[in-house]
Amino acid sequence: MPNRNTDPLHQLIHSLERAEKRNFKLYITRNSASGNLKVVQLFDALDKMSHYDEAQLLKKNPAFQKQQLSNLKAHLYQEILASVRLLQQNENIDLQLNEQLDFARILYNKGLNIQSLKVLDRVKELAKANNQVTYIQQVLFLEKKIEALYITRSMQDRAAKLCKESDETNLRLSNISTLSNLSLLLYEWYIRHGHARNESDKKALAVYFNHPLLHENEQEKGFYEKLYAYQCYCWYAFITQDFLMYYRYCSKWTELFKAEPKMMEIETAHYIKGMHNLLGAHFDLRNYRKFNETVKELEAFMEMPFVQNNMNHTVQCFTYLYTAKLNRHFMEGSFTRGLQLIPEIEEKLEAYEDYLDRHRTLVFYYKVASLYFGSGDPASSIDYLNKIINLKVDLRSDLQCYARLLHLIAHYELGNNDYLKYLLKSVYRFMGKMQHLSAAEEAIFKFLKQSFHSLPNQTKPLFEQLLATLKDMADDKMETRAFMYLDVISWLESKIQRKPVQTIIRQKFLSAKKRLSDA
Repeated sequence: MPNRNTDPLHQLIHSLERAEKRNFKLYITRNSASGNLKVVQLFDALDKMSHYDEAQLLKKNPAFQKQQLSNLKAHLYQEILASVRLLQQNENIDLQLNEQLDFARILYNKGLNIQSLKVLDRVKELAKANNQVTYIQQVLFLEKKIEALYITRSMQDRAAKLCKESDETNLRLSNISTLSNLSLLLYEWYIRHGHARNESDKKALAVYFNHPLLHENEQEKGFYEKLYAYQCYCWYAFITQDFLMYYRYCSKWTELFKAEPKMMEIETAHYIKGMHNLLGAHFDLRNYRKFNETVKELEAFMEMPFVQNNMNHTVQCFTYLYTAKLNRHFMEGSFTRGLQLIPEIEEKLEAYEDYLDRHRTLVFYYKVASLYFGSGDPASSIDYLNKIINLKVDLRSDLQCYARLLHLIAHYELGNNDYLKYLLKSVYRFMGKMQHLSAAEEAIFKFLKQSFHSLPNQTKPLFEQLLATLKDMADDKMETRAFMYLDVISWLESKIQRKPVQTIIRQKFLSAKKRLSDA
């Protein structure tokens, strides 16, 4: 994996849009007595550097002394953030609410308590209209402080109303916090382990999923309570491979935003994530028509200005859109055509290296490796699988295991028998250590061992025997996890029928499509 940029200031400057850079120059000049500021010189110098090199920076800019550089950089960092905040304060509900709260505190400190309360009223209404419960709590805290210390506009029941509203807000915040915790814990479990491997895993997940808050009346919940509850159901269903439940709650997740469209702009990342999961549900259920409709919906949403003008959203959309594009080729059996996506994906991975987490990069590597394998190029598949295998990270143990299994099968395809004997033991030990050896994987390993001692014309019965064994396991979710990472059934059918694996998958896709059109 490429090395990440290690200097925060350099990274911040290179994340700025042209308008933000221009605004910074205006801001710093306007707020300084001197037009020739060292911070501007430092800004320009760092802006010109493609990679941060302190020695080169000092050599080319003798005005900067090494002993003062640290303080100068810290000052520039703060000034950039201040200028960007001013530029974006009307584009973000959090910045708007924070600004108004600051105004209320300034008025309070000046003894203008009635004016402060009027501002707080406006902040509270704006927060309620946009589901921003944490800001309601902050408003109530300052309101109670003013009412407790000064005679203002207090009515007979003012204290009781404030206390009741405060209790209700605190309860909502507590519920939101609990549900978001559960969602995060379930998602973290998936990032570490992947899909449930056995009954022990399901029991571990049930500790989170059986929380009473998740099973309360849905109608009584607010926006964020519903959002995090739906996420919990999605993660649990996906991990346990209950794809109908997964689809149902992915739909609820995205429909929640469509019921309150303004929240798409406030919680854009959550909406994009919901669309990604809905695409995943359509893919798992092989719902090709709905899958394509959702892709078009995501592409249209990506054109919205509040998506285009936010790097997090841009990177997120790239990740999920191209994941969907790769998945479409897996569904269609059009692996060779899908290879055209790889140069663009690699270009984006390099461009976004400072913004992408390693989990997403690993997923792309695995999908590209699967694309090459399905297209009949196991050697190129091995190149990408090696990137996963050689990367030492403590996440997605399932992906680590199945990358090694596909790596093993790719070497089998290439006929590297001498290497396979060593590799077979290594992969078997690794998967056993990671507790990813189900009966399905045991059967695959048994077949590979037997194939070493069989002549080429004697392997067909072994393929047929393994295919029958795996098909018998099709209804056991704990045994078919491997099929989600590698369509081993289609690979076996391709070996038996002596056809490319993508031809087999393509035939299945066209047959399913014809059945739907005839229905």
